Amino acid sequence: MGTKSVENVWDYPRPPRLEPVSRSVRIVFEGRTIAETTAAFRVLETSHPPVYYLPQSAFSDCVLEPASGESFCEWKGVAHY
Repeated sequence: MGTKSVENVWDYPRPPRLEPVSRSVRIVFEGRTIAETTAAFRVLETSHPPVYYLPQSAFSDCVLEPASGESFCEWKGVAHY
């Protein structure tokens, strides 16, 4: 059994660090896999929990639907929903 490392969100950098994820990332919703990829990224930003970003191609057909609205982050830019 390996030792589990503990991360402290206050140790994350500012501006945020983007790092590739070396393992497969899978999203399961109501027992169904809706996304899976080995091309995910993790964003580490001071005082925030890690956020995982998956490419659109990781999602199953007909799972994502456009929604109204957008937001802006000084580091990541504009997000469309």
